[in-house]
Amino acid sequence: MTYRKVGIMSKLIDTFLRAVATGLMIGVGGVVYLSCDNRYIGAALFGMGLFVILSFGFNLYTGKVGYAVEREPSYLKDLAVIWLGNLVGTAVTGGLILCTRAAGIGEKAAELCKVKMGDSLLSLFILAFFCGVLMFIAAEGYKTIDSSLGRHLAIFLPVIVFILCGFEHCVANMFYFTAAKMWSPASFGRLLIMTAGNSAGGVLIPLLRKGFIVSKSAEKADKRAA
Repeated sequence: MTYRKVGIMSKLIDTFLRAVATGLMIGVGGVVYLSCDNRYIGAALFGMGLFVILSFGFNLYTGKVGYAVEREPSYLKDLAVIWLGNLVGTAVTGGLILCTRAAGIGEKAAELCKVKMGDSLLSLFILAFFCGVLMFIAAEGYKTIDSSLGRHLAIFLPVIVFILCGFEHCVANMFYFTAAKMWSPASFGRLLIMTAGNSAGGVLIPLLRKGFIVSKSAEKADKRAA
């Protein structure tokens, strides 16, 4: 095996393991959300998962997919690996929790999943689309905002908003379907629809950004000239 192939394999393994770690953290976020009677507190605490993911450099599909329009085509392979890693991580968390006294959260997860299974595919796609927009804002905000307060708000506010609005997050739903024991061809198909919606929403801002007529540097030059 050549050094190049070894390097590619090592990169894919690293990408996958960081994605599995992400799935574990999203699963923990799902556990705390389902454990809270107050949905507002639960929505805020769910953001702990994204905080850990971004702080430790883990790989979340909905945080990475938006950059597909700015990367080379091979990045799509990374996204597929990340999605699978997220699925493994959330499934592990859900499976382990069901073996504990916290397994009662499965009833709440089942209630959530019944709503998703009874919804139309168009509704799921649209709700996932807006979640994708918010997740890109969170990931990009954490990377680009200078102030510590701003970075932390960029993490928690989009999460709180998408949960309270009922938007669909494909990775969170991987955990909910596992905790609810509701995996089936139909639920997997709906997960793919939500993944497509998250992906479309995630690339929206990067695509718009590519179409901006006046760049920031040009704006600054105009201001100096004035």
